[in-house]
Amino acid sequence: MGVKPSFEGSYGIGNGNGRALYQMLSLPDAVRRVADKVWEGKRITVEEGLLLYSEAPLAVLGTLANHLREKRFGKKTFFNRNFHLEPTNRCVFDCKFCSYARNFQPAEDAWELTAEQMLHEVLRRKDQGFTEVHIVGGVHPKMSLAFFEELIKNIRLHWPELHIKAFTAVELEYMFRKARVSEDEGLRRLQAAGVNSLPGGGAEIFHPDIRNQICADKADAVQWLQIHETAHRLGMPSNCTMLYGHVETYYHRLHHMELLRQLQDRTGGFNCFIPLKFRNQNNEMSAVAEVPVTEDLRCYAMARIFLDNIPHLKAYWPMIGRHKAQLLLSFGVDDLDGTIDDTTRIYSMAGAEEQHPALSTDELVALISEAGFEAVERDSLYGELRRFAAPVRPKAYA
Repeated sequence: MGVKPSFEGSYGIGNGNGRALYQMLSLPDAVRRVADKVWEGKRITVEEGLLLYSEAPLAVLGTLANHLREKRFGKKTFFNRNFHLEPTNRCVFDCKFCSYARNFQPAEDAWELTAEQMLHEVLRRKDQGFTEVHIVGGVHPKMSLAFFEELIKNIRLHWPELHIKAFTAVELEYMFRKARVSEDEGLRRLQAAGVNSLPGGGAEIFHPDIRNQICADKADAVQWLQIHETAHRLGMPSNCTMLYGHVETYYHRLHHMELLRQLQDRTGGFNCFIPLKFRNQNNEMSAVAEVPVTEDLRCYAMARIFLDNIPHLKAYWPMIGRHKAQLLLSFGVDDLDGTIDDTTRIYSMAGAEEQHPALSTDELVALISEAGFEAVERDSLYGELRRFAAPVRPKAYA
């Protein structure tokens, strides 16, 4: 089942001679100048990024991205022991790309967990070595700010050391609006209840031309960015995401990343960037073809190249697939998320590679080490907990 990528070195990746390789290629002078700038660790503009994205061969992007990744982290690849809690897939919003959300009509595959059920789902994992719970779901009008405050307080009471990463900016914007509180007040209340950090979901694509096509009725780019900036000011770090591979262009991706880069310049609060691949099953955009793996590689490589101030680049393996995630480790990625457990349904319902996502620690370590990298278990804020020097090969990978 495990696959070790066979092209390490063939793209100049990981062989210490990447710059010599791409300098031998027949590249347009303008592309070569931008590539040299990236290699030297200098920031590139949106215009330079667009040139590189559009005209540089994949081999060049991979070489540059891996150079930057190894310059910062060497062969280290991070993961944590986490599980997901999804309170509901009922949602007031109508995102065209979403295969997960259900409205409030009867549906066999809809669910709404009670506070008691959610607390049970968390506490039944208490002695299994997890360090983080990731709480995201649909936007349900009955699951209010007060409702979630009480839930978080109870989780914190029963499991004080658990890192609680909870609620996308889309969930928060609606929650705060319904409660008639400011972003600052709402985040302070959740922070006091026990929320430690925010996930990065709901960002999708910031540019209004695209956002109005795919998710016009939910929090816009300004609101998303303001919530994360407020969280950073309050000492709550967060992640950030981008949904790619649908109706957007390279320019729209770079515009999105530029807004994230500007916010990171102001706050330094983003830990990680996660590109999320559009999946076309069971949604209103099923006619849009999914992009090929080569486009995945370009997207992740450009994220490492352009987002020079966000330290970590994550491939969410349940969505992209474990074997593609291995490939991405040579294209700038330094984080594979975590063990996940088998509770996340957001991407499996859209046709993700992993329909029942769960890996043991040994399986995740094997996934990383078989690709030629060093597995490092981390906490939620990237403190190193354990390093695995030698490959661990469980039966599933034998």
